[in-house]
Amino acid sequence: MTQIISLIQAAVVFGTVIMFGAVGEILAEKSGNLNLGVPGIMYLGGIAGLIAAFLYEGNTANPIPFVSLLITVVAAFVVAMLGGLIYAVLTITLRANQNVTGLTLTIFGGGFANLFGGTLNKMAGGVGQISVSLTSAAFRATIPGLSDLGAIGKIFFSYGFMAYLAVFLAFLVSWFINKTSVGLNLRSVGENPATADAAGINVTRYKYLATCVGAGISGLGGLYYTMDYIKGTWSTDGSIEKLGWLAVALVIFATWKPRRAIWGSYLFGALFWLFFYIPGLTRSSQEIFKMLPYLATLFVLILGALRKKREDQPPHSLGIAYFREER
Repeated sequence: MTQIISLIQAAVVFGTVIMFGAVGEILAEKSGNLNLGVPGIMYLGGIAGLIAAFLYEGNTANPIPFVSLLITVVAAFVVAMLGGLIYAVLTITLRANQNVTGLTLTIFGGGFANLFGGTLNKMAGGVGQISVSLTSAAFRATIPGLSDLGAIGKIFFSYGFMAYLAVFLAFLVSWFINKTSVGLNLRSVGENPATADAAGINVTRYKYLATCVGAGISGLGGLYYTMDYIKGTWSTDGSIEKLGWLAVALVIFATWKPRRAIWGSYLFGALFWLFFYIPGLTRSSQEIFKMLPYLATLFVLILGALRKKREDQPPHSLGIAYFREER
């Protein structure tokens, strides 16, 4: 029983990182923009939050946990939005290729973050010496009393607030896309921008807002990884990039539905860490288990292609630049 609880906890924490990335990318893709720069944007969110926390704690005599937490979240969201803005300018205004731009953003985000992460390590006295313990503790703080309620408390209440924020945002984005007139306009932009334009919808505005806000949400995944998953430090082992690509895979697995991304992210987390709870596995066998989330995504792709249900397909204009002159 203890191992099962531990696996569930690992799945939730791991899944929360990629849930942020996937929900933000779903919002962007609903506008027709295929942003493969999610890993880079998660890098930007992670390093921006860490820098903000480091500067606040290091330059304040008596730092306040809530203030530090607020500054960190805002910094991560805003810088990640700026990454989304770079992508939007290049692909919407300048009509650059979306695939190439996204991949370039991933490379840029990783390089930018590791450059400043290395600088922070030097300022702190060496790798692993960054101290933002106050902010990290605020991110990892659990609900008082509830986390001690036996197995139920450990499964449902032993996480920091961002684990619950990710679920809330998934429901919020789902409601926005499916239940509001603005969300309906956004979906129409992603399905057929020419028709939406003819109906008086500002296609450019919707694409910009969806891409930038989606990037901000994805950036929170990098922040969660930095502040909660690795407890307020910086790692240059490329883990954020790997998780970013898992977030992109989760978008496909969830068939562009934010609420499906909730249980899909936890399933990915359980599959990824399952090897740790199976005794006697060799190193090569462990790597096979780490492939399971991607194999599950391939299975969903094949199943979706065979069923041919329109509601499980990507937006019709996904990845295609809109030229108003060709309307």
